[in-house]
Amino acid sequence: MTALFRRLAGVLVAAGLLAGLAAPAAAAYPDRPVTLVVTYPPGGTVDVVARLIGPRLSAELGQPVVIENRGGAGGMIGGAQVVKAQPDGYTLMLDASNHAQNPAIHARMQFDTLKAFAPVSLLLRVPNVLVVTPSSPIKSVQDLIRAGRSASDSHLYFASAGPGSAQHLAGELFNLLAKTRLHHVAYKGGGPAMMDVMSGQVPLMFASMGSAWQHVKSGKLRAVAVGGLERSKAAPELPTIAESGVPGYETYEWNAVFAPAGTPAAIVDRLSKTLAKILREPAIVEQLAGFGAETIGSTPAELERFRRAEIVKWQKVVKDSGLKLD
Repeated sequence: MTALFRRLAGVLVAAGLLAGLAAPAAAAYPDRPVTLVVTYPPGGTVDVVARLIGPRLSAELGQPVVIENRGGAGGMIGGAQVVKAQPDGYTLMLDASNHAQNPAIHARMQFDTLKAFAPVSLLLRVPNVLVVTPSSPIKSVQDLIRAGRSASDSHLYFASAGPGSAQHLAGELFNLLAKTRLHHVAYKGGGPAMMDVMSGQVPLMFASMGSAWQHVKSGKLRAVAVGGLERSKAAPELPTIAESGVPGYETYEWNAVFAPAGTPAAIVDRLSKTLAKILREPAIVEQLAGFGAETIGSTPAELERFRRAEIVKWQKVVKDSGLKLD
């Protein structure tokens, strides 16, 4: 056997050994608890979703799933923690739409979103909903457009969970498409923002249907229209913002699971298929549908295409609106 053949044989044997080692490791996964880092504080929509699917994921994997809330900076604090974790499937991230909006907003990021995380599954989408103080004279999207274009109402404000949040960008998209001049008021979280809309301190908000709907049902907020492309099954009587005179308007808050880049494909694939199975369960679908969520359970490739499209969309909104946060 020539020296070249001996080297080739050695490479093939080594590759075979590595494959043989990787396969049992993936097959044994998981053999200890899995941590699911939720990049937002307890009590919000993302946290509710995590605590709904967490026990089912634990049952399917046969190991405890520990939910750890690491909120702050629009999901970037929790994201920075997951980036540093070993890419072995034992640390996962449950993030929201800010995952794709942060790269569009911030010139300086703590990590490269596309390179730092391996997509696992897009879990669900929840449309934004335009809500107003119950006593507000704004009863339709056209009312808001007229008020938002009027010189006398040039200081019409909308609340959001913070600068660059999903609610903030939903309002900026409305301004661009409807040619209005609504002014942004940033809060430290969606809860305080919604409280001030309920009390009349700020007249309106492009809120997540997931967190706002309970207040709509109790009469503390009035829903005007939904931000999804189609009417919500949870409130079919509500028109969409697009059909109400703002063509092309479409905003959702979404939740997805990611793993650190480099996580073995076999583990990512298993997690993706397990999450999709959970999201097909009638009880889970019913609970999520109660606040307007559309369950998805995508493949990793589908989530990758989705998040890239979202980044491009919000980069355009940020550029066209002249929004600067850094």
